[in-house]
Amino acid sequence: MEHVHLAAEEDDLYSGYNDYNPTFDSEELDNDAGFQQAVRTSHGRRPPMTAKFPGTAIGGRALGTSFGSRMPMASSMGRPMTGAVQDGAARPMTAVRAAGYSSAMTRGSTFDPLGQSKGPAPPLEGKSEDTPDEKVKILEKKVNDLIEESCLAHGLGDLQLSLDRAKEAGRKERALVRQREQSGNADHINLDLTYSVLFNLATQYANNDMYAEALNTYQVIVKNKMFSNAGRLKVNMANIHFKQKNYPKAIKLYRMALDQISNSHKEMRIKIMQNIGVVFIRMGQYSDAITSFEHIMSECPNIKTGFNLILCYYAIGDRERMKKAFQKLICVPLGIDEEDKYIPPNDDTHANLVIEAIKNDKLHQMERERKALAEKFIMTSAKLIAPAIEATFAAGFDWCVDMVKSSQYVELANDLEINKAITYLRQRDFNQVGAVETLKTFEKKDSRVKSAAATNLSFLYFLEKDYDQADRYADLAMTADRYNPAALINKGNTVFVKKDYEKAAEFYKEALRNDSSCTEALYNLGLTYKRLGRLEESLDCFLKLHAILRNSAQVMWQLANLFEMLEDPHQAIEWLMQLITVTPTDPQVLAKLGELYDSEGDKSQAFQYYQENSARVSSLRNRRLTSPQLAASLNSTRKTPVSTSTVKRRLRDAGLLGRVAKKKPHLRLANKNKRLRWAKEHRHRPQVVRVGNSISTLLILNTGAPQGFVLSPLLYSLFTHDCVPMHV
Repeated sequence: MEHVHLAAEEDDLYSGYNDYNPTFDSEELDNDAGFQQAVRTSHGRRPPMTAKFPGTAIGGRALGTSFGSRMPMASSMGRPMTGAVQDGAARPMTAVRAAGYSSAMTRGSTFDPLGQSKGPAPPLEGKSEDTPDEKVKILEKKVNDLIEESCLAHGLGDLQLSLDRAKEAGRKERALVRQREQSGNADHINLDLTYSVLFNLATQYANNDMYAEALNTYQVIVKNKMFSNAGRLKVNMANIHFKQKNYPKAIKLYRMALDQISNSHKEMRIKIMQNIGVVFIRMGQYSDAITSFEHIMSECPNIKTGFNLILCYYAIGDRERMKKAFQKLICVPLGIDEEDKYIPPNDDTHANLVIEAIKNDKLHQMERERKALAEKFIMTSAKLIAPAIEATFAAGFDWCVDMVKSSQYVELANDLEINKAITYLRQRDFNQVGAVETLKTFEKKDSRVKSAAATNLSFLYFLEKDYDQADRYADLAMTADRYNPAALINKGNTVFVKKDYEKAAEFYKEALRNDSSCTEALYNLGLTYKRLGRLEESLDCFLKLHAILRNSAQVMWQLANLFEMLEDPHQAIEWLMQLITVTPTDPQVLAKLGELYDSEGDKSQAFQYYQENSARVSSLRNRRLTSPQLAASLNSTRKTPVSTSTVKRRLRDAGLLGRVAKKKPHLRLANKNKRLRWAKEHRHRPQVVRVGNSISTLLILNTGAPQGFVLSPLLYSLFTHDCVPMHV
């Protein structure tokens, strides 16, 4: 404590904190009369500069700062003047007027620091377009614009406009080259622009099927050594030769392009080799095509190449290699993620939103399309090779099913089984071992397969007129998949047969709600409304169906029949006339036209169609009748005769053309001598009959017929007619 000193009572511990330089005192400025006068008037400002005092205030002009004889104001309360020295430091000298303001501003003038009151600035001086460089730039811009317009027109499907723009771009580009040469800038030619113009022109020629012009344009590019990588365009030239079916030239160009592409561009080389394999298939050289496809499958396997390889093996009939190629096909990786990632979890709301957003995006759609294409190729391959790789098609299908079950396409196994049953149906094998039993095995499978199998069974029993079984399997198909339009149609058909038309119409309408493009449901619904007498609704159904199936003869016939039932014969005749253009030889249509014209009182038209119908029917019944014979047959029942030329013209319009039986050529003398010599050589032929271990006695034959001779069965019947059985 001896070193602690207490402060005296008169000492102020906080002294000095409120001391400040009086220069910064602004509290008394409101009471400073001099300062206020300087603010209100021009007192204290610099006078305006004149010619007598150029530059700064030097000479007889008073100094603007407190340098010299200027006295400090009495009201400054002791503040130091500008430039004065205080405590050894000088106050910095500053200007009187602020930046951006003018000392000559008069009272009442507006504040305009940017000088906007003087009006808009004068326009920029434009560049002269008469200079050679400017002309070149303008031409380049026009050429680029024309190329862009050509590409856009092609994207919109206007091929002619696209070609016109490409030609115009070519003309402009040649004018640009001449302009550069005239201006002495020939060394600065834009090769990229020239290449773009020629390439676009060749492409548009090819799109408009002007192959000769396209090849010439491509040849100009390929021969120009200044264009780098122009040799790749030989692929485009080969594609044109392929379209022209000039296959040897196409293969030559493909191989030339392949030689000019380095091994680093592996994907492009694979595509060119695939094209070479396809050309070999078109030429029928399957062994060469197999060589190309096998190389691709060993380097970079893909679905299309695997399918083409199977086709080549099928063409040469190699069973074992077909099996190996099918195994390679189902092992090709697709590069598609699993579908499990699109299943949303139940607990994470944010993740559910993200999955819903990407579930139908372009990437997922591309993945689905790629998978659907792979499944299509595998199904087609299995259906193609199944009858060829084994003794029976059933065994072949079973082998394919076993292979598919052990691959990544497990769900296709059931589809292959159904295709096996459909193959039985196509062979009209309706027994229990064939189609029916195969389809019945799917009754305990998953709903999609069960519905498809039950639908086929229902239709099969409906064709066999076993309507109870057809109705049973239709119910089973609907239970498995209520949104299957084929199952609903089968159910409606079974109800229609039982004449419950109202209920059948409900099933057909439900099928249309599930698939608005189902033409079978729409046709059957029209027939149902027709049976119910609701002709207007039936007519509406068939008119909608005609908009989908423009050339359907059945739909046109139903429309004509409905208009006839609605007592509108003119419309019925119009539809029958359209029907004649589709089926000109249908006698029932001609007879109906004659009947309608007869009911309208137009006897001449009715007789004409009856006559055409009679001629066509007679010609179809006996194709050996000649035109004079048909004309004579018609004139026997007519008062006004019909000429033979009229009969010929009518039959020709109906597609019934005259034919003359081809005569067999007579045997020449050399052929007769050969046959006689062959018969003499086969006169004394020995023959025995062997039954088990017993052999008959030798018999020499001097008469008979060669094996496969058409008269052999007749001769055998005549020879054995009088034979009497010796053993009973």
